[in-house]
This record gives sequence, structure tokens and C-alpha cells, in this order.
Amino acid sequence: MPPQHLLLTAEKQRLEDDRLGRQPWRKWGPYLSERQWGTVREDYSAGGDAWAYFPHEHARSRAYRWGEDGLAGLSDDQQRLCLALALWNGRDPILKERLFGLTNREGNHGEDVKELYYYLDATPTHSYLKMLYKYPQRAFPYDQLVEENRRRGKDQPEFELLDTGIFDDDRYFDVFVEYAKAGPDDLLLRISIHNRGPEEAVLHLLPQLWFRNTWSWKGDPHKPSLAAAGPGAITAHHPDLDEYTLHAEGGPTLLFCDNETNAPRLFGVNGVKAFYKDAFHDYVIHGVKTAVNPERTGTKAAAHYLLPVPAQGSTVVRLRLTNSSPADPFPDIEDIVNQRRAEADVFYAELQARIADEDARLVQRQALAGMIWCKQFYCYDVTEWLNGDPAQPPPPPQRRQGRNSDWRHLNAANLLSMPDKWEYPWFAAWDLAFHCICLALIDPEFAKRQLVLLTREWYMHPNGQLPAYEWDFGDVNPPVHAWAAWRVFQIDRNSRRRKASRERERPEDPGDLAFLERVFHKLMLNFTWWVNRKDPQGRNIFQGGFLGLDNIGVFDRSQPLPTGGYLEQSDATSWMAMYALNML
Repeated sequence: MPPQHLLLTAEKQRLEDDRLGRQPWRKWGPYLSERQWGTVREDYSAGGDAWAYFPHEHARSRAYRWGEDGLAGLSDDQQRLCLALALWNGRDPILKERLFGLTNREGNHGEDVKELYYYLDATPTHSYLKMLYKYPQRAFPYDQLVEENRRRGKDQPEFELLDTGIFDDDRYFDVFVEYAKAGPDDLLLRISIHNRGPEEAVLHLLPQLWFRNTWSWKGDPHKPSLAAAGPGAITAHHPDLDEYTLHAEGGPTLLFCDNETNAPRLFGVNGVKAFYKDAFHDYVIHGVKTAVNPERTGTKAAAHYLLPVPAQGSTVVRLRLTNSSPADPFPDIEDIVNQRRAEADVFYAELQARIADEDARLVQRQALAGMIWCKQFYCYDVTEWLNGDPAQPPPPPQRRQGRNSDWRHLNAANLLSMPDKWEYPWFAAWDLAFHCICLALIDPEFAKRQLVLLTREWYMHPNGQLPAYEWDFGDVNPPVHAWAAWRVFQIDRNSRRRKASRERERPEDPGDLAFLERVFHKLMLNFTWWVNRKDPQGRNIFQGGFLGLDNIGVFDRSQPLPTGGYLEQSDATSWMAMYALNML
């Protein structure tokens, strides 16, 4: 047996097993978005007003076309099966299924999430994940947040959730959510609910399991299915997945409906009786027992717990989603969660061995947890989106010459690092480059794959341009991809050399030259695209690509000026000098 100091930590061994294809530890992760509504992908309007076309008010009743969202959720790597929480305090008009926030027009400083939640911990294989959501016991002030922020001008501070007084007297629940993996396909969920208030309070907890709707758009008759399989057990059947079972401890009431649009409610359309996506709102809040499927089958399900939580007290709920058949799924959950938490401690202790300050270690660890939690499955086939779906009404014809119409080759269905899964739940080439440098500290393989992915033919334009972001893939951001690839290569090489030195093997490891070469060849196309960009007067001055005070400049420098004329700007010339040096 090798000396102890030569052994990989448990988390690093999982990373290695995943890299070598031995065990798919990354198959399940926090890949669920926190906001799918209000995105370009879900916008089928004529004018491209994504916020208005699919508002928050529709999210609970309307099936998404390109992805799913949820509270403290996770999914498989193609987002076929999803798991997340819903909460109800007995006072809100709707279940808390997703984070609430303001649209770009509603916020006095633009779009803004209006919740209190924290990513507390995470490992790169998602063997351990932890987050905290603070849920008020009073009625959530949806209307007050919208009206007050709309009233305020740009020169005034934002009106935040804390400003409403909703948390006064500590009348709120701290909902701690922990995921731990007993194996790549064996997921444990521990939900710890703390009543911080002075009186007993009742919380309705509904862990929800559902399939992303992939069947409504092309008339596919083959739907996946969920079905009750005994007390507290739900089986999930999907043609592209193993059979999974969600085991819910304590005998909760199992509810079933379908992840499909409630067209009669939203659009006044007469239809056949169905058990729509918003059925659990009707069942729990309004007592409509007929809203859920009495056959206890569907494509969306929930385990409904009614939890009286004593003042200053807490309660714990445990669930297990697995493709195996344990005789008793619950006895070892606490031990495994504690073990994975301890393994996370060991993983970060090794990473932070040279950081002496305890606060600095905590800040770095929680920041990296945020990076891990902000991975998301991103699905967007631009050609299908522009043309519309055969089983749906045709979209307005002007869309075919509208947003992203020059990017019909783009066909994304991948895990990507998001700038923020609520405010910016879409990839951005500029941001992604910086994300990868951070992610390389803990998961260089994932960081390298991200950088390569954006240069693949289903992302990069045939002319060599990298896609900017879904609001306008053709926008131009500074060329930082080469710099990021070089930095990720260096970080990875240093890590490999440290490992080799400990094991007394080739301390001068040259690094992943194959990755560097692969990115270099594709970036030659991108460099050529930049070289061929011309300024208005043809003087070979590189223009564009400047973010401009993080996109809050006086003018949007990517668009024609409102006063006519054009700006003399040479920012990209310096960026191109840096790009050339990076490529050398």
C-alpha cells in the first residue's frame, strides 16, 4: 500500500474516476436553472421582448420549451429528470417553487433577484452540496417589491426584501439543503428546517420530482412517467435513463400531475380535463383535491409534508433518489452525508494548505461553492427556435430575420458555467473565460472542457466568431479566450507537477499540450475573424469588443448612436495586441 501522503483524497479519486470514464460522478449535479422564465430561449414573440413574453406569473402554469428551473435543485447532465423543493408557509398566494425577482423594466436598476439564499459548500463532483434558503413566515411581499422598485428612480437605492420588514422578530425558516452521493447514481437529500421565530410555525414542504417536457413540441407520443411505488416511493421511467426511485422518509402524501401548460388558466383555451403543471398550487393552497391525478401517475410528482416546527426548534426530512433497490433506504443517510462533508473538508484543506487565515479560507471555499452551484444545463437549438415546433402554433415570421438569425448553426445541449443562475442564466463567452480560471483550481478538466466547448463547430460561427450571449450572439466582447486557455493550462500544469513531485514521478510534466494545441488551432480562426474586422474609415483600427463600464455606459457601443454618426474608438486595438501576445 502506498504511503498515506501519496493517496488521492476521496474527492480527487472521484474526479480521476470520472475523467477516466470509470464512474460518472458528474452525471448528477446542480444543473437546474434558477430562472428559465424571461429568457431568450423561451421567447417566441414577434418583437423579442423576452421578459414580457414569459413572465414570472406564467412560470408555475406554463411548460418550458428549453429547460427547467427550481429551488435548490439538481438534475442529470441532460436535464431529463429534475429534483427540487417547493415550500408554503400557509400565507403566500403561490407555492415557493423558484426564486422571485424583478424583470429588467420592473427594477429601478434592471433585473434583480429579491430573495435571501446562500451557496454554502460544494465539491466539484457534487458528491456534497449545501445551500441555505431563508423563507419568511409572513406572506411574501411580491406586489410590494414590484411596486416600490418601479416607483423608485435610477438615482435611488434598490428596495430589497429585508427593507420590507418581512424578517422582523425572526419570523422565518432557515431551510438548509444538503445533497450527498452514496454513488454516482445514488443521491441523498437532507433538508433541515429551522424555525427562528418566537412561536411554533407550520411549513408545507414538497420535494418535487419531474421530467423536463420534451414531448409537447413535436407530438411525441412516448412520454416518460412517474408512478407511486408504495408508501413514500415514486418510480421514474425514462427511455434514456435507468429506472430511478425517489424514497421519501416519513410517509408523506404523494401527489401527481403533468409538466404541461394550463392553457385554460393562462390563455382561456378550452381543453380536455388534465392535471396541469400548477396542480400542486391548487391542491395545497386552495384545497382542490381534483387538481391532482387520482391514479397517482404523471410526469411531475411531489412528496407533501406538513411540518409543525417548534419555536427555535428544527426538523429534518430525508429522501433518496437511486437506481438501486436498497432494502431500507434511510438508516445510512446521516452517516453518508457526514462522511461526504468530512471528505469535502479534506479536499479543501489540501487546496488551501498555504492559506493561513481562516477567514480567507472560508471566503475562498464559499466562493468556489458558488462557482460549482452555478453550473447549468443549457439547451438552445437556434434553428428549431426560429422555425418553431411542428406540434405548436407557428411563431411570427419576422423572427426568422430577428435575434440570432445569423447563428442557425448554434445547437447547445451542454453543461455550462453561468454568470449567475438567476440574473444571467445563460452562458457568456467573456464571463466563461474568467470562470474557467477559478474552476481550474478545483476541477481543471471541467475548465478545459468549457474552453474547448465554445470553440466547437456547434458554437463557434463558421466565420470564426465566438458566440457572445443569447441576447445577441453576434455581439463583440474583448478576445480573452486565449489568455484564459493559457492560464488554465498553467494552473493545471502546476497542479500536475505538484502531484508528480509528491509521487516522485516526472516533476517537469509539460502539461496538457494536447488541450493547448486544440484550443490554439480553433482560436486561429477567431483571430482571423478579428483581423478582418474593419473600422468605418478602413484604417485597420480594431473596433468594438469593449464592455464599457460593464455595459452601463452612456451609449451602447454595440449599437448605432441615437444621435447619428459614430464613435471613434480604438479599444480593441489594445485587446488585439494582448490577443497576439497570448497566442505567441
